Amino acid sequence: MKAILLHKATIVTATKEAVGSVVIAGEKIADVIYADGEDFEERLEDALSRYDATERVNLEGKHLMAGGIDAHVHFREPGLTHKADIQTESRAALAGGVTSVIDMPNTSPATVSGEALKAKRELAEGRSAVNIGFHIGATNSNADEIRDILDGNSECQADSVAGVKVFMGSSTGNMLVDEERTLGRLFSIKERPVLVHCEDEATIKANLNAAIKKYGDDIPFEEHEKIRSRRACIRSSIMALEKAITNGTRMVLCHISTKEEIEMVRAAKSNNPGIVAETSCNYLWFCNEDYRTLGSRVKCNPSVKTPADRDALRQALASGLIDTIGSDHAPHLLSEKEGPYTKAPSGLPSIQQSLPVLITIAEQEDIPLTRIAAVFSENAADLYGLKRGKIRYGYAADIVIFDKDKEFTVRAQDQYSKCGWTPYEGCTLKGKIEKVYVNGHLMDPDNLENTENFGKPLTFNGR
Repeated sequence: MKAILLHKATIVTATKEAVGSVVIAGEKIADVIYADGEDFEERLEDALSRYDATERVNLEGKHLMAGGIDAHVHFREPGLTHKADIQTESRAALAGGVTSVIDMPNTSPATVSGEALKAKRELAEGRSAVNIGFHIGATNSNADEIRDILDGNSECQADSVAGVKVFMGSSTGNMLVDEERTLGRLFSIKERPVLVHCEDEATIKANLNAAIKKYGDDIPFEEHEKIRSRRACIRSSIMALEKAITNGTRMVLCHISTKEEIEMVRAAKSNNPGIVAETSCNYLWFCNEDYRTLGSRVKCNPSVKTPADRDALRQALASGLIDTIGSDHAPHLLSEKEGPYTKAPSGLPSIQQSLPVLITIAEQEDIPLTRIAAVFSENAADLYGLKRGKIRYGYAADIVIFDKDKEFTVRAQDQYSKCGWTPYEGCTLKGKIEKVYVNGHLMDPDNLENTENFGKPLTFNGR
C-alpha cells in the first residue's frame, strides 16, 4: 500500500501544538510522529517501512489540524435549491476546511420523519464533496416516530440520525414544539443529542408589532436586535436548560448570542455536564453596530447582539465554556435579502469563513489554537460518536492544512456557495487554507470531477 507523509507540520490538537508528521494510509491516519526527540527520523523511517511507497508533502511552517465537523448547516435541499444545494454548499465547506457536515431539518419538505430522512440521505449520495449526515426535526406530533427510529423499530436506521432538532418558541415552518408533554418526551431522549433553538415566540411577536406600529413598512434593520431580543433568547433558554437538568438530557444549546446565556450555561453545566454550548462565528465577529453598514446581510436568528455580548462569547471560547462551533450556514439569494425588513429572510452564508475567523480571533484574543481544534472538530466528534475529527491513529484522514500567518481579504467572487455572497466580504482574515484531505484524498473545490473520492455518508453511534 502507498502512504502519504504530511511532513514536519505544526500539528494542532485539543491538547497539543507541536511539530510532527502524519502518515495517511488509504482513508485512515496510520501514524502520528512528533519531532520531540533525537530519534524522530528513525521513528519516521520505521513507520514508513511498512509501505510500498511514500508520497512526501513538506509542510514546514504550515499548521495541520483535523478537518472541521460542522453540525449546524442548512444546505437547502430538498425544496430550496434555487439558493443552495448539497453540491455547491459542500464545495464551500471544503474550501473552508470543513470535512464533515450535519444538515438541519428545516428543508421543504421538512426532515421530520424516517421516510424524509432516508430520502435526504439518498439525495446526498455521491454529490457531497465532504462527509454528510442529517438531524431529524421534532414537531408536536412526531415524538412516537422518533422514538421508534431510535429503538430500531423503523425502516430508517437509528445510526442515520445525528441528533434531534427542537425549535422551542420561535417557529420555523411547522416545526414549533410548544406542547409540554411532547417536550417532556423529547428531553427524555438519551440515545442522541437534543439540539434546541431558543427564542420566545410571544416576545418576538410583541416586539415586531411594536416596531410595525412605530415604523410601518420601513423598519430599520438596526431594530432586528430589539425584535429578536435578548429577552426572547433568555426566556426560552431558561426553559430548555431547566428541562435538560431535570431529565439529564445531552442537550446542545444552539447559536448562543448573549452574555446572560453564557452565565446560565456555566451554572447549568454544574448540574448536568452533558449540556453543550454552541455558538457560531457570526456572534464572535459581528455585533449590532454592523446593522448600519450591512443591513440584511447580517440579519440572522438569533440576532447578533452588542459588543459586550461578543466579548463575553470570545471569553467563553477562550475559557472552554463554548464546546462547539456550528456555522449556521444559511444561504439566501441577495435578491431575497435586499427586500424590506419583514420580507428579507434571516440567515447568513458563512461556512467558508469559519476557520479563518476562528484563527483570526485566536490571535486577537491570545487564545491557543488548541482551543480552536477542540471547538472546530474534536468536541463534535465525541458528541456525535464519530471516528473522525481528530489527528489520531485509526481515525479518518480528514485534515486541513493552513498558513496561520497568511492574511487575505474575503471577496464575493471567491465564494463557492450558490448564493455568491458573504457578510465577511472585505474583512481581512488570517489562516489561509492551503490543502484539505477528505478520507485520505486531497480535494480541490475547483476540481471535483472524481466523484469516487467524494465524502461519505455519516453514521452516528448512540451512547
